[in-house]
Amino acid sequence: MEDWSARQYLKFEDERTRPPRDLLAQVPLPHPRRVVDLGCGPGNSTELLIARYPQAEVLGLDSSPDMLRKARERLPRCTFVQADIAAWLPPSGTDLLFANAALQWIPDHPQMMRRLLEALPGGGVLAVQMPDNTREPSHVLQREVAAEGPWADNPGLQAAPRADLPPPEVYYELLRPLCTRLDIWHTVYDHVLTSPQAIVEWFKGSALQPYLSPLNAEEREQFLAAYTRKIAAAYRPLADGKVMLKFPRLFIVAMR
Repeated sequence: MEDWSARQYLKFEDERTRPPRDLLAQVPLPHPRRVVDLGCGPGNSTELLIARYPQAEVLGLDSSPDMLRKARERLPRCTFVQADIAAWLPPSGTDLLFANAALQWIPDHPQMMRRLLEALPGGGVLAVQMPDNTREPSHVLQREVAAEGPWADNPGLQAAPRADLPPPEVYYELLRPLCTRLDIWHTVYDHVLTSPQAIVEWFKGSALQPYLSPLNAEEREQFLAAYTRKIAAAYRPLADGKVMLKFPRLFIVAMR
């Protein structure tokens, strides 16, 4: 898959930063020694961690060179590392693992979450936020366009859809034996955007990327045109001409 685009992702920085802010507000750690932002992206979530814990060592970790480039520009005094979360373990002295909209991309991420939690010391916290929107029209229509176009047989597109998140009970049963405290909740954000095209632009920075990456330039334009037509039909304008994007997210705060 092609690299992620930090510029595209940050077109909706304010809206994308609300979930990590809400997640961080529920982290019950007053003075962690080392904090790691897993899947730090362009550094917007890392910035929140530095502001909350100015005394801590804060490390940002991501697999995307472009995201890390933007994060380093934004926070030149912070340490950022390119690594695959799925194969990574926290160094000793890590008290908080913070994962905002990252773990949902990793196959079998519940088991990986258990492994990360096991690696934390007593009192350490794993804080996770993941989009839980694969059943929303925005994602259903991505799958429809992928199946209907001339690219339907492209193996890259067949592998593009992200799997549904397991029910909250699955995370609870898996993580609870390791925890002294475990909080799990959903929040549904209703983002008011300027137009159906703005919804397309939003997902060009995230969920559409695995679909567009295997296509050539002409196919990408055709895919986006077909997707935009479907989005315009599914998200009807409000009284002021704007549209509302419903965006459910799952939150987990687990303390060792």
